[in-house]
Amino acid sequence: MEDTTGTAPKSESELLKIIIFSFGFKHGVPVDANMLFDVRFLPNPYWQENLRPMSGRDREVSDYVVGSEQGRRFFELLRPLVNFVGEQSAATKKEFRIGIGCTGGRHRSVTVVEALKQNLEQDQSIELVVFHRDIDKNGH
Repeated sequence: MEDTTGTAPKSESELLKIIIFSFGFKHGVPVDANMLFDVRFLPNPYWQENLRPMSGRDREVSDYVVGSEQGRRFFELLRPLVNFVGEQSAATKKEFRIGIGCTGGRHRSVTVVEALKQNLEQDQSIELVVFHRDIDKNGH
């Protein structure tokens, strides 16, 4: 989200705070999100015995999810959408919350949040906050 207005850089208190978090639908849908994405259509590492004990923070899980054809295509579409919504929200909001959910909140949603984090963390026009609500909860 580049500043093309030629104005002075915003102070940290003036930056749009984008909060991106993962969650598991089975643990409840968050009510405080401005935008929700359901990523249960992506390949599920839970069904791969070697990946099940890992989380979306692990490279093998990330490669399995985001490296899949569906994962690559989804992320190609998600990045510009998040950038656009962030740019538009900056004029009227101080905070924008994006929830990304899968079944349990441990694999797919975490992977997508971490990929978005890598994409957005160099953006000086936002304050980025990332967390994983259900990553340590048991079960699928």
